[in-house]
Amino acid sequence: MRKFVVIFACLFVTTLAINGCGNDAPTPPPTVAATATTAVSAPRATPRSAAPTAAPKPVPTLAPTQASKPTAIPTPHGDPTHGKELFTISCTACHGPTGEGVKGLGKDMTISQFIAGLSDAELLAFVKKGRLPSDPLSTTGIPMPPKGGNPALTDEQLTDIITYIRSIHKPK
Repeated sequence: MRKFVVIFACLFVTTLAINGCGNDAPTPPPTVAATATTAVSAPRATPRSAAPTAAPKPVPTLAPTQASKPTAIPTPHGDPTHGKELFTISCTACHGPTGEGVKGLGKDMTISQFIAGLSDAELLAFVKKGRLPSDPLSTTGIPMPPKGGNPALTDEQLTDIITYIRSIHKPK
């Protein structure tokens, strides 16, 4: 019975990935500066408050000495509360409700060195692209569909999810 559930889940995720691919030409991964600017200045799809907002602040960059520290991960400029809601909808099937992974499907995001080693821009590019089981870096043999199988997610929403993921990540 367990094999049937795993096979069905794999087929379901693969179907979502295929449907989410579309016929668009591939886009190059965003640069750090372009993503940071987009994440800060893009308008919200749903208003967070009725108060007027100030101009976006420039994204701070790490000095070369700070960049070498393994725990110096800059805080992304998303909304972790909204990110948790989106994570629950799009990511929990494989990564579990707390991000600790589902055996045989998704990796534990709370202790992932892969996630810790990526900048927010790199993580955004990875989530937008996904990973095929044939990728040499795949450790599960299970596809990760682009945008977690939810092609409707915008870059801003993905930034919110990344902010939430950063908030649950336990530094080593």
